[in-house]
Amino acid sequence: MNYHLFYAPGAASMAVHWMLIELDVPFEAFLVDIDRGEQRDPQYLKLNPSGRVPTLVIDGVAYGETVALMMLLAERHPGSGLVPDVGSPQKAEWLQLAIYIANTLMPAMRDWLYAAKDGNPEGADAVKALAEKRICSVWDDFEARLLKKGDYLLGDHFGMVDMLAVMLMRWSRNMPCPAIDRPTLRQYVDRIAQRDSYIELNTREGLSGWPA
Repeated sequence: MNYHLFYAPGAASMAVHWMLIELDVPFEAFLVDIDRGEQRDPQYLKLNPSGRVPTLVIDGVAYGETVALMMLLAERHPGSGLVPDVGSPQKAEWLQLAIYIANTLMPAMRDWLYAAKDGNPEGADAVKALAEKRICSVWDDFEARLLKKGDYLLGDHFGMVDMLAVMLMRWSRNMPCPAIDRPTLRQYVDRIAQRDSYIELNTREGLSGWPA
């Protein structure tokens, strides 16, 4: 298996980078400097025409989309424990939660972060207000789930959805509704931040200061 990850620190590639580390599989990581516009470089656009990260090249073929890549990695490495096994009673719940994060939380985050850039700047405040409401509703859901389930979003076992969730919680750090302002979510993040894979991820990507 030959993996080449194209990433930007703290961006949507973060969860895929983390999963590769957690899986303990060989891979090469290549920095895409967003500030310098390297995501629009013609050579990069050949790999990912959307001009976004992540891009994961698997055995010479390039693929994109964070959640899809994580699902693909889980499928290629069965028994990792990062997703419920086929036939597990939790499989349907895992799929529902992964798609909920992908379809509800990730678009709301993008709307808040890029309201003025992606749409009409004059309507940016209204877009951000709606996005904030949707983000807060997800934090409500996560809190209720953790209080019911235990240490992680699917119960007692850390997995793929937790990596996605923590990445997006980190994005909220400069928003009006930071996830770690909520004690239950703060405890959840602090617990996960102690994992060796998370510490290594932050070292590799040069990230610091969260949670703090």
